[in-house]
Amino acid sequence: MLATLLHPAGRIRQFWEERSRRRQLLRVHARELGLPNREVRGIRLLREWLSTEQLGLFDKQGYFEVTGGQTGRRYRIRYGTATNIHELDRYGHPTVGWCFVPIGPLVPGDVMLAQKIALETDELGALAVAKQFSPSW
Repeated sequence: MLATLLHPAGRIRQFWEERSRRRQLLRVHARELGLPNREVRGIRLLREWLSTEQLGLFDKQGYFEVTGGQTGRRYRIRYGTATNIHELDRYGHPTVGWCFVPIGPLVPGDVMLAQKIALETDELGALAVAKQFSPSW
């Protein structure tokens, strides 16, 4: 990780990823100022279920972290509907990615809320149906 941050290409990639996340969050906040739609309602519902700490992370970084209800492992849930869950090591670095989503055409806020509830209440059941992937960053 440190080598990536020190390498110019790593810093550029990190800059663009951060910029993309912030732009996406700005779009969501901009929509909240206009007429309500499904995506805005999904984010509002998600925000109601987040703790103060989770909400701060979500507003600033575009993700929040949850603790598995059965193993105590930490997971980072990023804004999105698929391949957006990363299991973290004790230093907060992603070790493995998990992908599971509820059935149906749901907006990101609803999917993320379902993922949060599943990991906190039935972690092992959720991981049993999840597809594992290697985090790329």
